[in-house]
Amino acid sequence: MKQERLRVEVVDGIAYVTLDRADKMNSLDLPMMQALASVPGQLTRDRSIRVVILRGDGRAFCTGLDFAGTKLSGLAGVRNFGKLPWQKTNLFQQACWAWRDLPVPVIAALHGHCYGGGLQLALAADFRIATPDCKLSIMEAKWGLIPDMTGAVTLRELLPMDVAKRLTMTAEVFSGKDALGYGLVTSVADDPVAAAVDLAAQLAERSPDALVATKKLFHSTWTSSPRRTFWIESVLQLRLLRSRNHRLARQAGRDGRPVWEPRSLA
Repeated sequence: MKQERLRVEVVDGIAYVTLDRADKMNSLDLPMMQALASVPGQLTRDRSIRVVILRGDGRAFCTGLDFAGTKLSGLAGVRNFGKLPWQKTNLFQQACWAWRDLPVPVIAALHGHCYGGGLQLALAADFRIATPDCKLSIMEAKWGLIPDMTGAVTLRELLPMDVAKRLTMTAEVFSGKDALGYGLVTSVADDPVAAAVDLAAQLAERSPDALVATKKLFHSTWTSSPRRTFWIESVLQLRLLRSRNHRLARQAGRDGRPVWEPRSLA
């Protein structure tokens, strides 16, 4: 599958999604954001996909917003930046949040630079693996702006408020190693794509339905009351107990390796 600005290749249940604008260090112009907002829906419909690896071509993962290539004024700006009352996200937000909404695990492999909107895109993934020397920044303050591509939600899940404020207000550039210390990345590796493949292989050993349910459980309950959390937990578990993949796991026994069926949960 090839879409303008993104390349998608599915191999053995793993979808490799590559930001394909290497000449501009994968900066986010309008076609890139439209692709980022729409491709996750296509991946969701393919129930054979178990894990998604998100990476950037060339010298960087993503250097953030391309102001020259993004229509922020006039009617086009209203259409892309605004949203109707019943919509949760505008185009800029959906370019990141669509990856958060994917039912399967998403691993972002970061190298080179990961700035602004690029960092917010990475934060929408379930896991982030960066090179130790990758340069990251909540860059918006440099342009007199604030993060507005879902970072306010994803940052608060990972950082204490004072750290989030400092990094946002200063637009400080920090390394992948520093990001690991902050808790913004899951791990560091000299070859983050290879490390992402290794993690994807580990995830693919488990029931695809259990992976979907785990993601849904934590995203639905992370800030919920115990009462609501326990209810959602029970509902999801009942669905898993009735699933074909759970029966396959029980048939295989404790040391078996089931051949999983495509996920039944969405």
